[in-house]
Amino acid sequence: MENKKGTTTLSLVCKDSVVAAAEHRATMNTMIAHKVAKKIYKIDEHMLLTTAGLVGDAQVLARYLRAEAELYKMEREEKMPVEGAATLMANILNQRKFYPYYVQLIVAGVDGDGPHVFSLDAAGGAIEDIYTSTGSGSPYVFGVLEDNYKEGMSVDEGIDLAIKAMTAAMKRDSASGNGMDIVVITPKEYRELSQEEIEERKKKLGL
Repeated sequence: MENKKGTTTLSLVCKDSVVAAAEHRATMNTMIAHKVAKKIYKIDEHMLLTTAGLVGDAQVLARYLRAEAELYKMEREEKMPVEGAATLMANILNQRKFYPYYVQLIVAGVDGDGPHVFSLDAAGGAIEDIYTSTGSGSPYVFGVLEDNYKEGMSVDEGIDLAIKAMTAAMKRDSASGNGMDIVVITPKEYRELSQEEIEERKKKLGL
């Protein structure tokens, strides 16, 4: 299913933090339907969701998870653990596996146990990893990450690696393009990089 989704998203674990990236293009078969599609959803100050697949399914699932995280916080007076969010989302997906949500998701964030990245498939499989990628551009991302990822990378190194991997995917995958969004979550903040900062980093990297 993965390669049918015309998108590229990724997330990786850095020292005490996570970095996530997604490009902006939304396609309908061979047509570029939107050039500013949102594929990274803020769930809470410490957690995000990236989406590949049908936009309607992705938006509904992001709303579900955001509401559940808010309820968890109100009831327990603490933030929902990232693994708990991934398990909850996996259960929602699994309940619909015979009439599935047409999505591939990443749940990533930082909690009391440190940084986490979970990859979720449409049938509800949830696997934790140090980095992952979804969508039609993911083979190109994995190629860059396999060669360049190092455990314990700084946030700066993680951002630069995310930019390199996304750029490689956008050069080779026709369903990915029109710029990218990058989000960093540290124990202190949820930060979305400005387009200016991304362009500046690309220039420094010679991309």
